Amino acid sequence: MKKVIGLAFIFLAMTANAQKPKDKVVLVIHGGAGTILKENMSPEKEKAYRLALQEALQNGYKVIKNGGESEDAVIEAIKVMENSPFFNAGKGAVFTHEGKNEMDASIMKGKTMQAGAVAGVTTIKNPILAAKAVMNNSAHVMMAGMGAEEFAKKQGLEIVDPSYFKTEDRWNSLQKVLEKDKEKMELDHDAKTQAYVPFNFVDEKFGTVGAVALDVKGNITAGTSTGGMTNKRYGRVGDSPIIGAGTYANNEVGVSCTGWGEYFIKAIAAYDVAALMKYKQVSSQEAGKEVIKKIGEMGGDGGMIVLDKNGQASFPFNTAGMYRGSITQSGKIFIEIYQ
Repeated sequence: MKKVIGLAFIFLAMTANAQKPKDKVVLVIHGGAGTILKENMSPEKEKAYRLALQEALQNGYKVIKNGGESEDAVIEAIKVMENSPFFNAGKGAVFTHEGKNEMDASIMKGKTMQAGAVAGVTTIKNPILAAKAVMNNSAHVMMAGMGAEEFAKKQGLEIVDPSYFKTEDRWNSLQKVLEKDKEKMELDHDAKTQAYVPFNFVDEKFGTVGAVALDVKGNITAGTSTGGMTNKRYGRVGDSPIIGAGTYANNEVGVSCTGWGEYFIKAIAAYDVAALMKYKQVSSQEAGKEVIKKIGEMGGDGGMIVLDKNGQASFPFNTAGMYRGSITQSGKIFIEIYQ
């Protein structure tokens, strides 16, 4: 009799465990990938990064916890990082060769496949809000430069003087790269070649921020925002505002990328994750890993955040580190920086 009762208890315990709801991930974020080494990070700076990532996760989580839409969760998370000087987006945007801050952003809703993006903007405090406005309040997917800024102004978004985006650290980074460019030019005595000398990007090319959210209705939204590459010129635009390259979402999976944009564009990286899942029938984790592997083989580097409809999150990257984090439906937070 005791044996029967014991088996019954084991069966009930197994049943309870099987029926226990899974603590799905509902929001994932990244704050850029690159040569991020612990030995180069002071305890104070690491703490500041972690607190900023935590705030982004908590702000986005509040939306989902209260039954809000994934679109708004993504916006709230990215706004925190755009308002922080630590990340290469918004307030912490890097400088172009001409000494300007030019920002890009995009957002895509999985349920409707609507998308919006802005590129090369210099006066919009939160470019992700401009991308949202393009998506929801225009017939277009992407607006660029002065046109995007005029549209944002008419939408009632906060417009700031370009000096708002200037930070000492980013300015100093540009000066170091310009000095390297000067040294390279002096070594090149061929005027024709000199005119097309490759310019330095250094590791400031890895600073994009992004978020992907899954709400209670099962809808997925992905968003990305960046200041681009230090020392970029000639109107360069990377993958971040390009739907399918830096950002993509359907209601199976959402993806936001960070890294050397030219390679993510050529790989159609964000969409490729969804395509591999659909046509190759692989998991979201496998798909993300395969895309980053392909980018590495092409000569590029960076990473991405991937969140699927089952609340499975992954963070594939091929650099020394990537600022990244997630939060589950129970509110459990995960934050990592290094490899």
